[in-house]
Amino acid sequence: MTRTTLSIIIPVLNEASGIESALTALSSDLTRGAELIVVDGGSRDGTAALAQPLADRVLIGTRGRAHQMNAGAAVARGNILLFLHADTKLPGNANALVAEGLARTGRAWGRFDLQFNDGPLLGLIAISMNLRSRITGIATGDQAIFVSRAAFVAAGGFPPIALMEDIALSARLKRVGPPLCLRARVTTSSRRWREHGILRTVFFMWRLRLAYFIGADPAQLAQRYGYAPAEQ
Repeated sequence: MTRTTLSIIIPVLNEASGIESALTALSSDLTRGAELIVVDGGSRDGTAALAQPLADRVLIGTRGRAHQMNAGAAVARGNILLFLHADTKLPGNANALVAEGLARTGRAWGRFDLQFNDGPLLGLIAISMNLRSRITGIATGDQAIFVSRAAFVAAGGFPPIALMEDIALSARLKRVGPPLCLRARVTTSSRRWREHGILRTVFFMWRLRLAYFIGADPAQLAQRYGYAPAEQ
């Protein structure tokens, strides 16, 4: 029987202020056998050097989440790949939750429920995001998408687009089967939501997704809305 192993892949760019705490928070998963790969998109603040002693591998890759996550997947040794944002924390014993969940259900991919680290309004937004994901079968990067290596390869990995790479991968993986929606929650930072305004960010993301779903080119969307996907 093949032993299930988990590779956690984190794309980063200029995350020096929080990278050490983010990687240290994964120490229990590493103790249980998970592999940790950090893919830097060309940070200018020393992020890669700070990550080096805390990760199994640190790569310097082409800037952009899709490119960085594909680069990490290409060198990963695990048969399950988990893609994690640097400002998102996994629940305890995440590797067992993922491995046991996929084995129990026979599914090839999935994601966690999401919660923010503060605020009642953001709590309601998280509930709506989790419900929408269950209804549509679409996962976002903030929900820590995980997928078997075989399914990831069959899907062609993340498409090399400027944004919405998580939505695009989910659509590809839905052809394999529905996602496993774990009720265990990842906790993501509300910092960027508060910096740009919570409701403004909600409407901004709705506009982006609507435009994407009706066929707008992701690169043009990034230019039109001044979105900088490389800033992670």
